Amino acid sequence: MSSDIAGTVLFEATQLCSGYGRIPILNQVNFSVKAGERVGILGHNGMGKTTLLRTLTGHLPTTSGTVRFNGVDITHYSATARAKAGIGYVPQGREIFPTLSVMENLRVGCLLSKRGEAETIAEILELFPRLKAYLDRPGGALSGGEQQLLALARCLCGGPKIVLLDEPTEGIQPSIIDEIIDTLKSVAEQRSLTILLVEQNLNFIASLSQRILILQKGTVTREIPPEIVTDPAMLDEFAGIA
Repeated sequence: MSSDIAGTVLFEATQLCSGYGRIPILNQVNFSVKAGERVGILGHNGMGKTTLLRTLTGHLPTTSGTVRFNGVDITHYSATARAKAGIGYVPQGREIFPTLSVMENLRVGCLLSKRGEAETIAEILELFPRLKAYLDRPGGALSGGEQQLLALARCLCGGPKIVLLDEPTEGIQPSIIDEIIDTLKSVAEQRSLTILLVEQNLNFIASLSQRILILQKGTVTREIPPEIVTDPAMLDEFAGIA
């Protein structure tokens, strides 16, 4: 990563509040992510993790506070405008197009790309070689793990600067979990990709993240290094979510 980019703040939330109707969920969230970082968000169910990602991506409106991306205030940008600016999102449940083929799913992802479709897909398939054998198969016919790989690949076809991942290991076999870790680390290094990850699998979040934010009752309460996630005290605190 070039020295003029590394270390600069790419994504930042300040006093961010959000919720559903009159029900507040996020309570003055403050954090920042530097370009090229891989940051995890850990917390029990109901603490606001998915709400945070939905607010950051524009799928849920901000009630107060600001979101800045690449130096620009995007608080009032639509989800589409944020995606075009370079914010990729892989939601919980993956949300691929089940009746479209794998290739067609990837072509949809290329709609946000500034490069040629054929070139983009060829490069993405080198990162996700498991998908090469399934290009003509409907996305819904893939296993859960293969669908997650497709969702990641489709997102990366758009050339995002940051990818927000919501529970990417949910319902996935261990062999593909390891594959996802290796692939994301490789992509992050090759493309200076920034990753913001919500995950309850403690081994996964510790393996992929460079630092981890703890979200409790809708606010970031502290930051921890990934190596202590599997310490007995942390396992006890987060028992039942892994």
